[in-house]
Amino acid sequence: MSLSASLANALSGLTAASRAAQLVSNNVSNVMTEGYGRREIALSSRVLDGGGAGVQVDGVIRVVDAGLLRDRRLADAALGYSNDTKAFLEKVSTLVGTPEKESSISGRFRLFESSLITAASRPDSDTRLTAVLTAAKELVGAINSVSGNIQGARLDADRSIAFQVDQLNSGLRQVEEINASIASLNGRGRDVSALQDERQKVIDAISEIVPMREVQRADGKVALYTEGGAILLEDTAVTVDFTPANFITADMSLASGALSGLSIDGRNMPTTGSFQPFGGGTLGAAFDVRDQLAPSAQADLDALARDLVERFEDPSLDPTFTAGDPGLFTDNGAAFSAANEVGLAGRLEINALVDPDQGGSAQLLRDGLGATTAGDVGNADLLNAFAGALNALRAPATGPNAGTSQTVHTLSSALASRITGDLVVAERQSGFAAAEQQSLKELEYANGVDTDQEMQKLLLIEQAYAANARVIQTVDGLIQNLLAI
Repeated sequence: MSLSASLANALSGLTAASRAAQLVSNNVSNVMTEGYGRREIALSSRVLDGGGAGVQVDGVIRVVDAGLLRDRRLADAALGYSNDTKAFLEKVSTLVGTPEKESSISGRFRLFESSLITAASRPDSDTRLTAVLTAAKELVGAINSVSGNIQGARLDADRSIAFQVDQLNSGLRQVEEINASIASLNGRGRDVSALQDERQKVIDAISEIVPMREVQRADGKVALYTEGGAILLEDTAVTVDFTPANFITADMSLASGALSGLSIDGRNMPTTGSFQPFGGGTLGAAFDVRDQLAPSAQADLDALARDLVERFEDPSLDPTFTAGDPGLFTDNGAAFSAANEVGLAGRLEINALVDPDQGGSAQLLRDGLGATTAGDVGNADLLNAFAGALNALRAPATGPNAGTSQTVHTLSSALASRITGDLVVAERQSGFAAAEQQSLKELEYANGVDTDQEMQKLLLIEQAYAANARVIQTVDGLIQNLLAI
């Protein structure tokens, strides 16, 4: 081998060692950087005229476990879904309260019954009649509040959907742009690792919104599909459309057309049922809260409100009562109609006849809602009848307890128990999702940059650099000797 060839070989070795050392430095400095993929240098033997001509740097390899990355993204989406549905159930559970608390719906029923019993012992006491009215108003207020908050949660979910759709569209456009840049740089033989890191971070962010799979395409591009099979990105990104609502009431639903669903480039996509292309992430959780979980909780609350109204509309309860007239508890001041049950809990009101604030008199709680003259101040029959109505065994017309004889106390306790049970299941699912996501994230870190391994690699690089430098030094000495002849 000639001296010039030896010098060229050594110089190529120095170049390769220098580039390798730079990659080790980048790896170590980015050990905790989200989305960073460990770099390795790709080398091959350079051949010139059939003989060895040193080493050639073919490029940089970004090392990422694609299978592990896919599983971690799916786990991110599952955790987001579990946390959001759990948060809704926690809110409803807090609003309904547990039966032992006075501020709960069950507690308000007990306080109302207690006020009736106390008033029945002294029916001539205006103070005790006022206490009955106050307890009834607080019961109605508690039911109204839960209903209002449920609809508020639906509106929050609707706004969250709009925000997440904007994030998803923005993220897809970013991936499309990065794809184009990677393809362009690949065509010129440039290192695209930094762009791949950035693309991974963008996909990581939107994969929590919608569970998705990444498929490699030519020139370093990727395609994106939802776990449910909808195309999000091939050569170009799709546009996901959603129209947010300005307000939401209990009777508004996706099925009625009052609320918006999702569409891709003008094609409607299902958001409920067994086939949900966008289900499983935080976007799917928002749809489930708006269209399933919250309406289900509202329906249970409406069934309880209906049972309460119908108990006190019973003509046998009050001799002064005329069939068809509103009872003590009303639907926005009117008698209840079975065709109007949806949202009843939010419209529940006390009959204006017994409310001094609305021009009525609390004494009618003793004398009868239809009484036109003052009755016997010592007569507690109606107060006792009201208390008895709460404890009467009655089969609700609707709801999960329909057809089974219950007291109003068992119905309200059952409502709290169902919500608590759903919350326990959601907490268990959230805990499992969190553990799975954390395990996959730790595996991802373990397969990433290992600083000990990088330091060992650096020692070998230093040795290679020193060896090539020694060759150059030797060749230089030989050339100097030749020149001195």
